[in-house]
Amino acid sequence: MSATGNTTNSRKSDLGLSKAEIDSLSSQVTGLVTEYFGQVSDLPVFPQTSGGPTIAHLESHLPLAGEPLEKLLADCRAIINGIRHNGHPRQFGYVASPATPAGAFADLIASALNVNVTAWRSAPAATELERMVVRWLGSMIGYSEEAHGLLTSGGSMANLIAMLIAHRAKAKEDIARMGLWSYGPPMTIYTSDQVHMSIQKAADILGIGRDQVRTIESDDTFHLNVRALRNQVQEDLRNGLKPFCVVASAGTVNTGAVDPLNEIADLAAEFDLWFHIDGAYGAPAILDERKRWLFAGLNRADSVSLDAHKWLYVPIDAGCLLFRNHAAARAAFASGEADYIRVLEQPDTDEAFAFWDYGIELSRRFRALKIWLTFRYYGLTRIAAAISEDNSLAEYLGRCVDEADDFELLAPVELSICCFRYLPRGSKASLASASVVERARIDGELDQLNTRLMLAVQRGGQAYLSNATLRGGFALRACITNFRTTQADIDKTLEIIREAARRETG
Repeated sequence: MSATGNTTNSRKSDLGLSKAEIDSLSSQVTGLVTEYFGQVSDLPVFPQTSGGPTIAHLESHLPLAGEPLEKLLADCRAIINGIRHNGHPRQFGYVASPATPAGAFADLIASALNVNVTAWRSAPAATELERMVVRWLGSMIGYSEEAHGLLTSGGSMANLIAMLIAHRAKAKEDIARMGLWSYGPPMTIYTSDQVHMSIQKAADILGIGRDQVRTIESDDTFHLNVRALRNQVQEDLRNGLKPFCVVASAGTVNTGAVDPLNEIADLAAEFDLWFHIDGAYGAPAILDERKRWLFAGLNRADSVSLDAHKWLYVPIDAGCLLFRNHAAARAAFASGEADYIRVLEQPDTDEAFAFWDYGIELSRRFRALKIWLTFRYYGLTRIAAAISEDNSLAEYLGRCVDEADDFELLAPVELSICCFRYLPRGSKASLASASVVERARIDGELDQLNTRLMLAVQRGGQAYLSNATLRGGFALRACITNFRTTQADIDKTLEIIREAARRETG
């Protein structure tokens, strides 16, 4: 009984909705999503707008009272018209695959459940499902059933966690308790000049320092140069430093190059280095039988980052960190708990499992559901076929560029990224006969021209390319990770570039 003797089963501030209201909301919102999936290929890839005006017409004040759903959905349509559409078949700017309808609706279910996937006791089924999905991804890259891991927001978080685990595993000191200053000589990381920016950022965040990331110049085909890597490790050892980790790329974000993983694994074993592979973009390409040979040695890594939202057609965010030795990962994080999260079950049981023992986040979304449902709905065979076709389309683009008089291929097409540049009439002949000084001048002019062309293509809204810097030069970059893209989209994009060039050069 209450203090006043009266009780009530309702409250004045209820935010719930009646069944009729929920049915209406569900029908209209799913209708909007269905409408979007049906028209995404016909929308401009990029909005015809600039910073500020994009959503300036929307209500900018914090609302004190609710508004009709019809008005809110109209505003949602305005927001849809103001974004870059990753699902558009000619969105080639970045390695970000479109969400399948199955994955998108799975994310809706996960949001409705709103579970916090911290530990088994917080979300039993969600925790077990995430561990299952992690095993699936591990088996996909050749890890054994003993492998572990966790889902993350993306590759940057996965790489940060991997660097922390590597650092703690190789320090041989209680750095978690005593801090970096207690260790002694600087500990060094090794990677190529093509590595993702998140590795440098991780070294910064962890206090290792960006200067301790040894950037090894890549070879002529943009792969990590293992001989140069060996020389740098040996030099640092002679100088009293402590090499502890080498990071390889299984598909660089610039060109899609896959580093020689087996050779790097051998070197890591020889010098007792933690071997991490950034496969956030490229690792799913192991499912393409034609490309599988490139990934020999992937399963020898101590840890691998992999983003399901980059090339497994799962909605953002769906990153993953896999590691062979779960004991090293747990030792890096399981160093004291607050009373309110302490697990009371017997240790080493499923009921005692907690993701906070293996990563940074405590609050965690139910990311596994959209991966699980996508894999279950489509099956790995169909997903692998889509990845293989993406690779084939990039190869087709590479051939079109290589055979054209007005384009130049700037890097081998190894996976689904193609880097190239536009050449005005006569440029190929001029470059072939130019002196070193003259070539530098021509290259500089071509860099400026291709920069303008990229911006013109982006603003035109019919296609979207990004850029890469290769050997100091500007490259147009097309990343194909889209199940909607066809050869016709490749042909159309080249024509869009040519039309932009005609406007630029007269």
